Amino acid sequence: MAKIIYTHTDEAPLLATYSFLPIIAAYAKTAGVEVETRDISLAARVLAQFPDRLTAEQRVDDALAELGELATKPEANIIKLPNISASISQLKAAIAELQSQGYDLPPYPENPQTDEERETRARYDKVKGSAVNPVLREGNSDRRAPASVKNYARSHPHSMGAWSSDSKTAVATMGHDDFFSNEQSVVLDAEDTLSIVHVGVGGEETVLKEGLKVLAGEVVDGTFMSAAALDEFLEAQVARAKADGVLFSAHLKATMMKVSDPIIFGHVVRAYFADVFAEYGEELAAAGLSANDGLGAILSGLDALDNGAAIKAAFEAGLAAGPALAMVDSDKGITNLHVPSDVIIDASMPAMIRTSGQMWNADGQQQDTLAVIPDSSYAGVYQAAIDDCRTHGALDPATMGSVPNVGLMAKAAEEYGSHDKTFEIPASGTVEVRNAAGDVLMSHAVEAGDIWRACQTKDAPIRDWIKLAVTRARASGTPAIFWLDERRAHDANLIAKIEAYLPEHDTEGLTLEIMPPAEATTYSLERIRKGEDTISVTGNVLRDYNTDLFPILELGTSAKMLSIVPLMNGGGLFETGAGGSAPKHVQQLVKEDYLRWDSLGEFFALAASLEHLASYDDNQRAELLGDSLDRATETFLNEDRSPGRRLGTIDNRGSHFYLALYWAEELAKQTDDADLAAAFAALATTLRENEQKIVDELLAVQGKPADIGGYFRPDPAKAEAVMRPSETFNEAIATIG
Repeated sequence: MAKIIYTHTDEAPLLATYSFLPIIAAYAKTAGVEVETRDISLAARVLAQFPDRLTAEQRVDDALAELGELATKPEANIIKLPNISASISQLKAAIAELQSQGYDLPPYPENPQTDEERETRARYDKVKGSAVNPVLREGNSDRRAPASVKNYARSHPHSMGAWSSDSKTAVATMGHDDFFSNEQSVVLDAEDTLSIVHVGVGGEETVLKEGLKVLAGEVVDGTFMSAAALDEFLEAQVARAKADGVLFSAHLKATMMKVSDPIIFGHVVRAYFADVFAEYGEELAAAGLSANDGLGAILSGLDALDNGAAIKAAFEAGLAAGPALAMVDSDKGITNLHVPSDVIIDASMPAMIRTSGQMWNADGQQQDTLAVIPDSSYAGVYQAAIDDCRTHGALDPATMGSVPNVGLMAKAAEEYGSHDKTFEIPASGTVEVRNAAGDVLMSHAVEAGDIWRACQTKDAPIRDWIKLAVTRARASGTPAIFWLDERRAHDANLIAKIEAYLPEHDTEGLTLEIMPPAEATTYSLERIRKGEDTISVTGNVLRDYNTDLFPILELGTSAKMLSIVPLMNGGGLFETGAGGSAPKHVQQLVKEDYLRWDSLGEFFALAASLEHLASYDDNQRAELLGDSLDRATETFLNEDRSPGRRLGTIDNRGSHFYLALYWAEELAKQTDDADLAAAFAALATTLRENEQKIVDELLAVQGKPADIGGYFRPDPAKAEAVMRPSETFNEAIATIG
């Protein structure tokens, strides 16, 4: 039987799965398609690391490793929902919950001292940050707005803030002594094994990483950010924000860049509260309260200190004396500096640009903002977007074009694969990258506290990326721009590969150009203001940034994008959109049994998955299911059946009901398979006749707390009961398939 693997992940997408998956399984079965699940949630990934500490009943399979192997096979068909890219604070919270549920897990060792603690820390580190995506993404990314979504956005344009020509909003970036300016890059002539070695000023050597296997043609980069230059830069930006009367905000990605960005975040916190750390820094460090964990973690730990009240008062004085801080939640007093994983650059910057270039202040009012993005590799993209809006005003969703993306991400390409090769340098000296023969390929003079990292990009994914760009440009008739800057060492090597590999493809009549990211941003914005589309062909991090920036401006959200990963060995990975608002949705469900999560991304991914399966397996019914789902989704959008914004309207569960109804009606109308049409005609009639009864049953549960048995690992029976409250609907679905 043909097979689709549907992932169990985390938070709101996981809860939505309890409602939507029974519908998927029932409909797919009519085409002989089996839908299986694999649990790659943060909780499951944690448990998979400790089978030796769990009972036989508690042990879970390492589903991520299994799917990683499947992704290399041509039969792979995986629908991947958003998962938690765990920060340390999230990981600790998950461990605590699992311990409370009876799992014998060790505490997370902050500063491991023994071999056992170091081994425990190594296990936990395997699930930190972006542990899932590099494993599953055995292909490059093709991400674009489906026609139905684009048509809907034009007919129902979302709100956009009004830009002022005298807006003070700006991006601040280092421009020197950062990852961009210090980068070196080499292309390996042959397979080799590299090592990364720190050589102290006295000649003593410390191996930071060894046994790093590389392939012929692989691009390897090394770079660092100067801690001293970072601190000098941050001190200046705090003063600048204060002088300009704008909000101070830092924009990093402490989830994906799980080693470097929490360290940078800590520098930001210390720079803002410089006087506090000058007076109490040693005392805080002795208590294990680190700026890297954010202001919130420090404040919550002060009660345990004898001098806690005085230190808290010093922080409050620092907030009063410093520039106004951008807020994550004004009502709760949660600032931009409270939690490193609260302000994720690829979501926070587009949201700011969409809303007049402003963020929220402590009074719940919008205010111009200084967006601090220390590394200058991609900061210019956001400055270019701000400059464009300040000059030309807000974009118009009713008329604007689109910027689909082809992203280089296969085999953990570029920065997102650098976690195991990122280090906070302990002492001054030199970091060298050496080959097996001992030759030094790259070398950087560093000082204590500098952040050094190496990145890898294999040749086969680069070739596939170039091929995918040509394929998409040909299929869409759209110009494709490679966002690469020849001044950056890594980009210069990619440009050389593009020039070598492009002649292998038929590019006649295509517009294929190479531009630095800031210039490419301006070019793309000029075109979309005229209603024209432009494909951005980017590396892994810019893929992440662009597939939020342009969709949030164009569609109001990145969750409505079609995200396909054509796997390099012939399979397909279908991703379902962004999960950044998932925590708030879960909190609302637990509080008042209302889940606002929009499963539109799941609908798009499922349709693409069925179409891929139909092609791979020559399954006509799967093709009918996919085609009819596309039409049903367009009806779903036009009828405005996405979750409402308040109690008393349909939520995620109601949106699933209407999708099932419209899907059944589309299948009943198709003429290529009479038996299938007849089966779904009966279901469509049942659902339509019982529409009000089902909606009433779904609405009746709202307004009171919901017990799902856990945040990171809900109780399956409780979660299913909460997410499937309409017996009428459940019984109808059970009749099909």
